[in-house]
Amino acid sequence: MIAIDWGTSALRAWRMAADGTVLDAASGPWGILNLPEGGFPAALVALLADWPDAAGLKLIACGMIGSVNGWHEVPYVDCPADAAALARALGRPHMGGAVPGIVPGLRQFQPLPDVMRGEETQIVGALALHPDLSHAATLILPGTHSKWVTVRHGRITGFHTAMTGELFAVLSQHSILGRPAEGAEPVAEDEARAAFRRGVQAASSSRQGVAPLLFSARSLFLTGGLGAAATRDYLSGLLVGDEIRAFLADRTEMLPTVLVGEDRLCGLYAQAFEMLGAPVPRLVGNTAPAGLYRIAVEAGYLRPTPEEDTTHGDTT
Repeated sequence: MIAIDWGTSALRAWRMAADGTVLDAASGPWGILNLPEGGFPAALVALLADWPDAAGLKLIACGMIGSVNGWHEVPYVDCPADAAALARALGRPHMGGAVPGIVPGLRQFQPLPDVMRGEETQIVGALALHPDLSHAATLILPGTHSKWVTVRHGRITGFHTAMTGELFAVLSQHSILGRPAEGAEPVAEDEARAAFRRGVQAASSSRQGVAPLLFSARSLFLTGGLGAAATRDYLSGLLVGDEIRAFLADRTEMLPTVLVGEDRLCGLYAQAFEMLGAPVPRLVGNTAPAGLYRIAVEAGYLRPTPEEDTTHGDTT
């Protein structure tokens, strides 16, 4: 099977054995907003070019490929939901000869409408790899649109979105706050870490949220308190620190907490938790491949090996 995580700015693929073992990986810059000439079909061909047997393998994909701006829209599934609910709603469109399975994504309406595409698959993967989280846990998925997700009894029961990554991109690339770093020499790792931690510290002590603090990324540079390139790390610390501070303040109970995603970004969140005096979440890495495999098996899209039948039951 080939499993694909197709996002807004990039996409990744994993070539997998019948038991879910990842045999190979590929990636490309062709997110749904950055497609090559020829659109989605051309991006898929380029992504899988090094796998000559790809044409004969089943495909399953999650992420923005199933959005209104994606290749084929697949309706959301309502919360609460688990892997079986996602599998029942798996889209199976004919697209340029391929018939991929597309994971539908999730939505909720209370307390405010919220949606996710792609993160639900990572959550399914995290629960498959770490069954101890299934009873009750908070899963944090940092990224362009960070998600804070509550899981109970193996089901996603609710979530909240923070646009931390997108705010950072907009402010650092399209506002006066990002100008000092333009063309500046790369910052040393220890200086970057110190600037990030300084931003987290500033956010943690603010009772008014991050908005009144943002201009300090420029004023610190102008008054000699911050190097040009380090302004981006300081701004990152402000935004990440404010996100964590706000969600921790809004928590009504302390569930076991994990960080799901790439090591570098999750590592920054872990630093911020420590600085804020909160228990540091466990890091479980990128669990999308495991989630795509689990949903494919639940949907009968991929028949498990006999070993999988014994472990999980034959869901085909």
